[in-house]
Amino acid sequence: MTIDSRMLIGGARVDHDPDHGLPVTSPVDGRELAVVADATPAQVHDAITAAADAFRSWRKVPGVERARLMHALATIIEREADELAALETSDNGKLLRETRTQARFAARNYRFFAGLADKIGGRTVPLDAWDTFDYTLREPVGVAALVTAWNSPMQLLANKLAPALAAGCTVVIKPSELAPLTTLRLADLVAEAGFPDGVINIVTGGVEAGAALTSDPRLGRISFTGSVATGEAIQRAASATLVPVTLELGGKGANIVFDDADLERAVPGAVAGIFAAGGQTCIAGSRLLVHDSLHDKLVERVAEVARAIVVGDPTWERTQLGPVASERQRARILEHVDRARADGASLLTGGGVPDDASLAAGSYVQPTVFTDVSPSSALAQQEVFGPVLAVHRFADEQEAIEIANGTEFGLASGIWTSDVSRAHRVARELVAGTVWVNTYRYSAAQAPFGGTRKSGHGRERGVEAIDEYLATKNVLIDLSDEVRDPFSIKA
Repeated sequence: MTIDSRMLIGGARVDHDPDHGLPVTSPVDGRELAVVADATPAQVHDAITAAADAFRSWRKVPGVERARLMHALATIIEREADELAALETSDNGKLLRETRTQARFAARNYRFFAGLADKIGGRTVPLDAWDTFDYTLREPVGVAALVTAWNSPMQLLANKLAPALAAGCTVVIKPSELAPLTTLRLADLVAEAGFPDGVINIVTGGVEAGAALTSDPRLGRISFTGSVATGEAIQRAASATLVPVTLELGGKGANIVFDDADLERAVPGAVAGIFAAGGQTCIAGSRLLVHDSLHDKLVERVAEVARAIVVGDPTWERTQLGPVASERQRARILEHVDRARADGASLLTGGGVPDDASLAAGSYVQPTVFTDVSPSSALAQQEVFGPVLAVHRFADEQEAIEIANGTEFGLASGIWTSDVSRAHRVARELVAGTVWVNTYRYSAAQAPFGGTRKSGHGRERGVEAIDEYLATKNVLIDLSDEVRDPFSIKA
């Protein structure tokens, strides 16, 4: 599959300097897929300038017209879903059936926010004085920098780009240098949809390009998905320019199985929570908390499923677990495994790389389950971002809540119970932006998503997401013909 790897700045495709290219390799088999630009600060500056210039007219485009363009883009994405899925699978190693779903979910996001584009309005505000009229306007913040991670580029970008466009913002997008190809393909799709030049700009690159983008004072919003360390660096840079930041960072999701749970649903829920997407998702249920009365039975069933998981090429329909995103990521995951062993956790299954010679060129890791994991250990506290499950046991509801809340993260969690009162009660106690009950990893365009603590702040998806790209302006009109005392203030 041939991909145009040039950046998009002001409607023009920009070649990269041959001496400053970044190779993109597939974690499936290690082959080189493309060479993309490592954008210079000057090129990033040009992209922001193009977006700022386009904003002058784009902000005045009626919401119904923005919606038309977004629906057109959604239709094109749906048409190209299979191609986009194949490209993303080759780029980051996710199962083809998952990337197909994510392509269509991205289209759903554009359609959802297209429905909001012509419904952005302020309100009239009653004041104490009868002869004044006060109202608010909801206006786009300007140029938004959208920085995405490698694990789900299409879906993550749709979470950001859809509300930004609906709000009337222009954007500069920087995908992860590890998996930039579907974002670069989007450059062709937005042109086909008819978006004006400069509304959507795409730059590629590493740390230098990212720093140039997120430190620019002309931005009206930065939205970042990725690691805690990078999020902290972006927050520090933005503090110097006072640019507001949305951060969707790491997680250490607690999947809690109570003694009255339906095991026929909880077992696949626990498996999906950690092994779907190879555990390479911030919402992964990487900590499985199990009531004492169910612990041994449930854990053995989860381990049995884990042992039977088909690891292989993500384009094969029979494959259930593909490679992790890179060799560097695999090495990091295996370091976590070694440390867990050293910390005294019991390895129930996995813990290494598959012995299938046909997978030797790819970045594969076995589905891994640890029991007897201390809640204070590194495995329980640090995000692994791979197919490694830490199992904890608990005696009662309060202990489960304490273990679940006992990390620096606060993104996602799950509750498995037949008691509706317990479900509501525990959901209120969990420190998490999302709480699933008797399900896990369920996503919807209408449902707001985001975290707290070191999982970040701000929200994506749902009507709340558009607020990230809007600012409120207040307008107050004196309706009287009275001449005011210049040294008094009317209240």
